[in-house]
Amino acid sequence: MAPRNPYAAYNNSKVLTASPAELTLMLYEGAIKFCNIAIMGIDENDVEKAHINIKKAEAIIAEFRATLDHKYPVAEDFENVYKYLHDRLILANIRKDKEILEEVLTHLRTMRDTWKEVMEKAAKDNSARKVMVS
Repeated sequence: MAPRNPYAAYNNSKVLTASPAELTLMLYEGAIKFCNIAIMGIDENDVEKAHINIKKAEAIIAEFRATLDHKYPVAEDFENVYKYLHDRLILANIRKDKEILEEVLTHLRTMRDTWKEVMEKAAKDNSARKVMVS
C-alpha cells in the first residue's frame, strides 16, 4: 500500500487534536484563504474557481452561525455579523465582485485577529492560575 500524503496526514492530525478554540481559528483562516483564492479566480477570469471558493467560505460562515450558543446575549450580535457576511458572499458570487470579497476579508481578518487575542489572553490567564496553584 502506498504511503499517504504526509502533508494531508499532518493536517488531519492537527484538526483531530485541536481544541475548540484552535478549530475556530482554523475556520477563520480557511474562510480567509478561500476568499483570497476566489479573488485570484476572478482575476484569472476563472468563474468556477471563484464560485467554488466563495461557496467554501459561505459554508464556514454557515457553520459559525449553526454553532452559536444563543443562551449568551452576544450570540445575537455574532448572528447579525455572520448573516451580513453570508449575504455579502452570495452577492460577491453572483457578481464575481472582488470589492465585496475584499470587504468580507477585512471583517474576517478582524474577527480572526480578535479571536487570536482572546486565545492568547486565555492562555496567559491559565498559566497564571497554574503558577498560583503550585
